[in-house]
Amino acid sequence: MTESDRGPAARPARALTKTLQDGVRRTVLPSGLRIVTESIPTTRSASVGVWVNVGSRDETATMSGASHFLEHLLFKGTEKRTALDISADIEAVGGETNAFTTKEYTCFYARVLDADLPLAVDVLCDAVAASVLAPADVEVERGVILEEIAMHEDEPGDEVHDIFTESVFGAESPLGRLISGTEATISPMTRTQINSFYRKRYLPPRIVIAAAGHLDHATVVRLVRKALAGTALDTPAAPPESRRASGRKVRTLPVRTIVRPRDTEQAHLVLGGPGISRLDQRRFALGVLNNVLGGGMSSRLFQEIREKRGLAYSVYSYDTQYADAGVFGVYAGCAPGKVDEVLDLTRAELASVAAKGVTAEEVARGKGMVKGAYVLGLEDTGSRMSRIAKSELLYDDLMPVDELLARVDAVTLDDVNQVASELLGAPMSLAVVGPFEAGAFDHR
Repeated sequence: MTESDRGPAARPARALTKTLQDGVRRTVLPSGLRIVTESIPTTRSASVGVWVNVGSRDETATMSGASHFLEHLLFKGTEKRTALDISADIEAVGGETNAFTTKEYTCFYARVLDADLPLAVDVLCDAVAASVLAPADVEVERGVILEEIAMHEDEPGDEVHDIFTESVFGAESPLGRLISGTEATISPMTRTQINSFYRKRYLPPRIVIAAAGHLDHATVVRLVRKALAGTALDTPAAPPESRRASGRKVRTLPVRTIVRPRDTEQAHLVLGGPGISRLDQRRFALGVLNNVLGGGMSSRLFQEIREKRGLAYSVYSYDTQYADAGVFGVYAGCAPGKVDEVLDLTRAELASVAAKGVTAEEVARGKGMVKGAYVLGLEDTGSRMSRIAKSELLYDDLMPVDELLARVDAVTLDDVNQVASELLGAPMSLAVVGPFEAGAFDHR
């Protein structure tokens, strides 16, 4: 159980502050809202984000897309600011602000000069805590979202990943549904329904405000408390019972093939199946395996399919991890007439790795790729802010960078080969978008 699921008894009567690591501090407000910061004195910028432990998997089928809809609406205006004010206030000081929704959380963030952090905190807190959700704005954003859904359907390279996830979890599962919702769910969704979703789920214990850069923790806490004073996020509240599985294994579907006919010049395919959760101790070995298989230009799939045969421009493997589930897949984009050959080569490579494993040299290279990508990804305040926010929101723990690198170093050849055998040895589902009939790959 994470703090976001704990009841009122777990909340402090006063703000409690703790040093988590050198430069990283955490304060829990009486409301249950958490503030984490990382001081980076050598920078002249700061990034701040409001992270809400609510995503598309927390929606009912009829409310599919509500989290994403709300993400759009919270920037449309408050009692203090119009939509133009929200964007203009940040842009006037050379900053940037944006938001995104995932299956498990929603984030609203800004990056500014260090001197303008007070402004960024006030703007974001105002938008998230006190949006008016004006009926006219709901209708405007409904149109915007419907256009976004249509645009997504015109991007087969993106759409195929959603179809693959649906093939693993099913269209009725919250994990199998689109984050954006569909025209059938967005069109009838009312302002009352969205507002109810907002007020019932955007509660202090579900929220982490994170900031990184040239800043002082105590000052950030004061700024947040001032910005939230008198709002719903200033009042202790017990979050509703989570819709996520609690100790139960997420159901996955039997292996199947889904073909989405599209008149495209290139075919897009994803082959794969269930993966592991983000708390699974095998995640470090899987990270190494992913790089060996399809994580870079030296990977097996890239070398075999693109470099040796020129069958595809883009080919890679990936894993996506959730609180209690995950997926592992291989993507390739190729000419329609080459799909069979690409599939044969991909299946052969996965079967070979599952049965025979990888080499010690490949594991060493895979480790280097994991460590390098992680460390190089922490070179700006935005990524540092995201790191401490996700650690607090999703893991309830902040693993030091050196410890994480040590965990990667500790991965053995046997660890990688074991996870390869478990994930790659089973039959796999297939998603295809391209100029094919619906049953074209049933024989595969």
